Amino acid sequence: MLDSGVVMMGTRYGSLASHKPLTAGLLLSCLWTWPVTADKALDVQNNQAGSLGRDIYNFRCYFCHGYSGDAKTLAATMLSPPPRNFTAAPADRLTRTEMVAAVTNGKPGTAMKPFDKTLSAQQIEAVVDYIRIRFMLDVQAGPGYHTLENGWPEHALYRDAFPFATGEIPLDKEPEDLTEAQKNGLRLYLKSCVSCHDRSTPGDAAVEWTPIALSYPRPGFRPGDSLLPPDAVTGASRFARHDVSPAIAGLNAEEREGQVLFQDNCAFCHAADGTGRNWIGTFLQPPPRDLTDGTFMRSMTRTRFKQRIRDGLPGTSMPAWKSVLSGEQIDAITAFVHHTFHPLSAE
Repeated sequence: MLDSGVVMMGTRYGSLASHKPLTAGLLLSCLWTWPVTADKALDVQNNQAGSLGRDIYNFRCYFCHGYSGDAKTLAATMLSPPPRNFTAAPADRLTRTEMVAAVTNGKPGTAMKPFDKTLSAQQIEAVVDYIRIRFMLDVQAGPGYHTLENGWPEHALYRDAFPFATGEIPLDKEPEDLTEAQKNGLRLYLKSCVSCHDRSTPGDAAVEWTPIALSYPRPGFRPGDSLLPPDAVTGASRFARHDVSPAIAGLNAEEREGQVLFQDNCAFCHAADGTGRNWIGTFLQPPPRDLTDGTFMRSMTRTRFKQRIRDGLPGTSMPAWKSVLSGEQIDAITAFVHHTFHPLSAE
């Protein structure tokens, strides 16, 4: 995800460490592997299939499994069970056949969704082979996250943000105690780094942080532009407008609760405006449902809508929320969607 999956922004900016693990699919996930000889491995690494597998992995899988295949990602800390760490998976025990099946059919009860409708059989085999060679048979140091190839041509420009990303400087340190460079570093961290490095903590453990998920990436940010509106420096405005929650008057108590729940849990994929046209929506296949689409929503009942939230939709990135949200909370989200995006028929 161009090193940016979720930008956490709000009245306070903070860690997801205390959030409940997600129990079903979310984001972009994959799982893969294969047994081959060393000679065969070298052949595959240098041929077109190896390149194809690498490109698929770096587009669809790294966000959960990491560029280095070790699953040391922010997404991994939010998923239960966590994504596969390929560097710790013995190639003689996790077979190529098992991995092709996992990518093809998904792994029920995990965030690993099926890719049979997204990737061809050839593409699935290519990415499995790439994973097995790159991370299981010939484990090497990862290509690195902040490289030109991964969208970070001038990573040194972010040096002032490094102490906040590592936790060396607490996020709630008083502004008057920060140097000008550190103030700039904090702005950089909150605008460009927090999506992947959201493990910094405030000095005061009692401080509550309110995150808001924005799904568009933030390349192109420069220290000198730190006080400009985000879209002036990221070029992400066609996605950013979908991450703005609509101002809705006349919500009752249940609908207001649903609004908060929707923005905290559903907006990452369906967008704050319910359209599913935010940045993450361009990656998910099938795409998140547009909750403002009359063609679809006219046929959707409240009962079916609640059931889809509760149990998820197999074969898609729509997770089952029954272990995360209560029945009353699902009712509240349904009421908010009914009031805000499109009316739902009673049954």
